[in-house]
Amino acid sequence: MTMATDPTSGTPAEPARPGDDSAGLDPAETLRLIREQQEAARDATEPDGRLLFGAWGLAWLIGYLAMWTTARETGSPEPWSGWVFAGCIVGATVFTIVHSVTRTAGLRGDSARIGALYGWTWFLAFTALGVMLGAMGAAGASPQVMAIAANGFACVIVGLMYIAGGLLFEEIRMAAVGGWMLVAAVLAAFAGMPNTYLVMAVAGGGGFLAMAVVEQVFRSRRRSPGSVVRAEGGGQRA
Repeated sequence: MTMATDPTSGTPAEPARPGDDSAGLDPAETLRLIREQQEAARDATEPDGRLLFGAWGLAWLIGYLAMWTTARETGSPEPWSGWVFAGCIVGATVFTIVHSVTRTAGLRGDSARIGALYGWTWFLAFTALGVMLGAMGAAGASPQVMAIAANGFACVIVGLMYIAGGLLFEEIRMAAVGGWMLVAAVLAAFAGMPNTYLVMAVAGGGGFLAMAVVEQVFRSRRRSPGSVVRAEGGGQRA
């Protein structure tokens, strides 16, 4: 029995082993497998935009619609609607903190610190907002001024945090929805009471929910067999 030799070195070439498919593996299939592994690792260690957008979209839509519904006739919402709104915002904030921290818990170094700091900054920002609103009330601010300040400042915090998250996690859609929240804050401030609540519910909550759908579409396209990911410089994600 003769053994084939390597034409470049003259040494005997190792015969293909039965069941070894590596020699005949399609390059396109190899790239597909690599992409799937990269996507799986990314999904496991980065915040899921669909969940964050969905949580804040529902919180704003439910909370602000409750405020607007009870304030249409008198201009001031009922106390129970304020508790509904507060519960929605607290729930969305807690979810964001837990989600961001747990998603980066398995990482080490800068990535872990960035994820933890980003998550806890939400808590610090809204804690500071509560203290500031309390100080405004103690200084004699009118209920209308308090309402505009509370809604506007909350919207600005969320907008800036989403822009920061987009920069940290290289998610352009996250930054885009943050920019839209800043626009919604301006629109709501000039809408007047109680229409401020309606603008926040539709423009704010609706914007979050719309971006959750967009995020799902992009993820589906990115994972489809025919999608192409180009790597230029630092890389470009579909």
